[in-house]
Amino acid sequence: MSFPLLTATAALPALGAVATAAVPAAQRTAAKWLALLVSLATLALAVTVLVRFDPDGERYQLTENHAWIRDFGVRYELGVDGIAVALIALTALLIPFIILAGWHDADPLETGSRRWRPTQGFFALILAVEAMVVISFEATDVFVFYIFFEAMLIPMYFLIGGFGDRAHAHGEETAATQRSYAAVKFLLYNLAGGLIMLAAVIGLYVVSGTFSLTEIADARANGTLHMATSTERWLFLGFFFAFAVKAPLWPLHTWLPNAMQEATAPVAVLITAVVDKVGTFAMLRFCLQLFPEASKWATPVVLVLAVISIIYGALLAVGQRDIKRLVAYASISHFGFIIMGVFAMTSQGQSGATLYMVNHGISTAALMLVAGFLISRRGSRLIADYGGVQKVAPVLAGTFLIGGLATLSLPGLAPFVSEFLVLVGTFTRYPVIGIIATFGIVLAALYTLVLYQRTMTGPVKPEVSAMPDLRAREVLVVAPLIVLLIFLGVYPKPVTDIVDPAVKQTLSDVHKKDPRPEVEAAK
Repeated sequence: MSFPLLTATAALPALGAVATAAVPAAQRTAAKWLALLVSLATLALAVTVLVRFDPDGERYQLTENHAWIRDFGVRYELGVDGIAVALIALTALLIPFIILAGWHDADPLETGSRRWRPTQGFFALILAVEAMVVISFEATDVFVFYIFFEAMLIPMYFLIGGFGDRAHAHGEETAATQRSYAAVKFLLYNLAGGLIMLAAVIGLYVVSGTFSLTEIADARANGTLHMATSTERWLFLGFFFAFAVKAPLWPLHTWLPNAMQEATAPVAVLITAVVDKVGTFAMLRFCLQLFPEASKWATPVVLVLAVISIIYGALLAVGQRDIKRLVAYASISHFGFIIMGVFAMTSQGQSGATLYMVNHGISTAALMLVAGFLISRRGSRLIADYGGVQKVAPVLAGTFLIGGLATLSLPGLAPFVSEFLVLVGTFTRYPVIGIIATFGIVLAALYTLVLYQRTMTGPVKPEVSAMPDLRAREVLVVAPLIVLLIFLGVYPKPVTDIVDPAVKQTLSDVHKKDPRPEVEAAK
């Protein structure tokens, strides 16, 4: 029996979470180092998965298949395609940086505070989220996917509600109330989506007699499984609703700005760069593969919602006064691009969407983590409380600028390639949608450059005049992300080579081919 590499990649952070939580209360530093070492070991396993994966081989590789709940037909079935491999690598890469960036975020508060921040619990919850996200990318049994898709809500709820941002202008009691509100809103929105999906999962089992993604897809391809048109559409809507909440897609997005504003910067990165990717990934893996005809039927509406997300998110980002809410609305705009690429039903669009998931994770992590370092120094999230930072902390300002330029998809940085592919892939089939979406790029330049101008340039405000520059630990967090943004901006081929075969198979599932350009022959 071969080594269960996929199980190990998910089980290691889960076991690490238990071990970290069990460290004695007085040994906070030991708990931090244990969590960091576990995350690095998980990264090593993810790299092993990446190396062993053959892009030109079988669609699902490194598979594991064992009976689990026999009476209900549930099997412990795992497998990865190129899209899953890329996102597992992204998740495993970001978690060590999240842990390093949040090294002191759960330390005990000042003497006399009514709140106690259990350091061990903070890092254990981060590892628990990593484990659940990784196995969600690996699961090829719909029921197994659903369990972990929902289970990740529990540690995220406690990370948002129990370990909030300390930079709050209205006192500890008000801050605790707002954190509680953001955590409950996050939980209710995602739980509602998950319950609707559960009904669709049960319906899918009634229709197909199995939860296995591969068995259902093969039966549909062979013509041995027939779904009534109305049944397929209802099931699609049940799955898509849950994924659209998680993504998030307008108008189901309103939980994200609250959650990111109240969470610490590392947890905000965990939300938008890691957890939310499960939603867009699942659209590719489950919606398009299980319900190809319904996916094509819903495409016009989904594209309109995606374009609204792009423009709406960017417009609200322009008007924000809070740094973290600005990044949150920018992410809503970026997720609109990703979903647009998925449902453009072209190889360029879907390759760009998958690449965008990776690049957005890196760029958002870079920008938000540097923003977190900035906020922790000044003790405020308000843009108006800053000014002239580049004169007193040039390294911090420089890294903030690069993260911002990546967010607006500047050529030469990683998000440009993915955004370009999404727009090209959309324009070839839906030119009007593609044209409208380009306005999101203009707005991105506006909110990013205005943010930099108001915080980093101009006269030095007295409150920031003694602000220290990035420390060694903080440079260690940000520098590799900046290097990756530049490397993948110049040479995205390593990622596209992995995801392109999986994208072509997804297009084959929905019986779509790239539109052939109509070029008038020269006479």
